[in-house]
Amino acid sequence: MAGSEATPRRADPAALVERMLGGDRLALARLITHLENRSAAVPAIMQAIHARGRDAYVVGVTGPPGAGKSTVVDRLTALLRAEDETVGIVAVDPSSPFSGGAVLGDRIRMQAHALDPGVFIRSMATRGSLGGLARATGEVAKLLGAAGYRWVLVETVGVGQTELDIMKIADTTVVVLVPESGDAIQTMKAGLMEVADVFVVNKADRAGAPALMAELKFAAHLHASSTASRRDVEWETPVLSLQAQHGVGVPELLTDVRRHRAALEASGAFAARRRERVRAELEALLVDAFRGRVDRALHAGRVKAVFDEVVAGARDPYSAAAAILPVISLEPS
Repeated sequence: MAGSEATPRRADPAALVERMLGGDRLALARLITHLENRSAAVPAIMQAIHARGRDAYVVGVTGPPGAGKSTVVDRLTALLRAEDETVGIVAVDPSSPFSGGAVLGDRIRMQAHALDPGVFIRSMATRGSLGGLARATGEVAKLLGAAGYRWVLVETVGVGQTELDIMKIADTTVVVLVPESGDAIQTMKAGLMEVADVFVVNKADRAGAPALMAELKFAAHLHASSTASRRDVEWETPVLSLQAQHGVGVPELLTDVRRHRAALEASGAFAARRRERVRAELEALLVDAFRGRVDRALHAGRVKAVFDEVVAGARDPYSAAAAILPVISLEPS
């Protein structure tokens, strides 16, 4: 009987947070599930960890499928662990259209770290979100920071809008390419230049690697000197040659990630970017809350009557929206 009474308490979000802060990895996994599934407990979880989740440095690793992103993440993790740094890994996978689950099995690729208490690995499904970057990923990065992981490596599926989405959560973004991805680069070069803090040409022993590196270096130099650049820090994106499977070039990659971090902190851009991230997060929460109010209002009371007038052609949508807005704004949450 006592056991059945204890179970709800152990599953309670506040209790899970307490257990996570005490080093309970199962509690951390359950909290991530709450975030991924957008459960009703999400606000309470994020409030509980708010003051504790600011120490993790987030590195995004993105690029086309088959570029070897998981291998790069695996090798970076090994280097960080050799320095006794703790690492959280979030691998954002395409969703199964049937189960909604993450299906690529990144933990199999990174099995060398699976039993390491200083590494936590989690695959997350995109669930069809724009650009393949799950909405909860940024919150999971905060959770991992609160749990004591000093580095969070986020690997994305690297298609569509992902290269822009990763900017919203990563402090440093590493774009991984291979010689064979030359054609794809042409279609997304402008976006890549905006996003990449470090370029990596992986599998650099293959034909075409020197030409790709030369092209990227030229483009990075032009971008750094362009007045149209979004850069808030003096930084010319380095282009590195890697053979990640053999560990070749990975120490240099970690060095450049740290150089970029130092440049951000010295220029004040680090604090400015995190401030902008908070603004974007708050804006998204407000938009979601307001969208919920609009949806409820359109099906009830005075607002539904105005909606019906528009449907009947008795009123135009613009004047209807102007009439509805004050009603929704005053609606209790």
